[in-house]
Amino acid sequence: MRTVYPLARYRDPGAAIDWLTEAFGFEVHEVSKGDDGAIKHAELLVGTGMVMLGPGGPGGPGGPGGPGVYVAVDDPDAHHDRAVAAGARITMELTDQPYGSREYACEDPEGNLWYFGTHRP
Repeated sequence: MRTVYPLARYRDPGAAIDWLTEAFGFEVHEVSKGDDGAIKHAELLVGTGMVMLGPGGPGGPGGPGGPGVYVAVDDPDAHHDRAVAAGARITMELTDQPYGSREYACEDPEGNLWYFGTHRP
């Protein structure tokens, strides 16, 4: 059972869902829309984890570009290549860390920071 649910905010949650599924291989679990058809909340699965996302205004509270999310993956090299092919901006190249993890970091099209690696505390 999960107890922590990272949350990312986007100006365009629909485009974010499309990009996150293409770039990172996330799977859509649930999308909730308001009466106006706008996405109010979404849940994406990644391995045994879940990331939630929702709308956020540019530069304001709850806007994109928060502290970041770390996701454990089995093959960070292949994951990195997939993200690059989808247009992710790499902020830290693949690195072997002194604590045994191989990882990289990137920024999605709206400025949210994502970290991927083999570290599983």
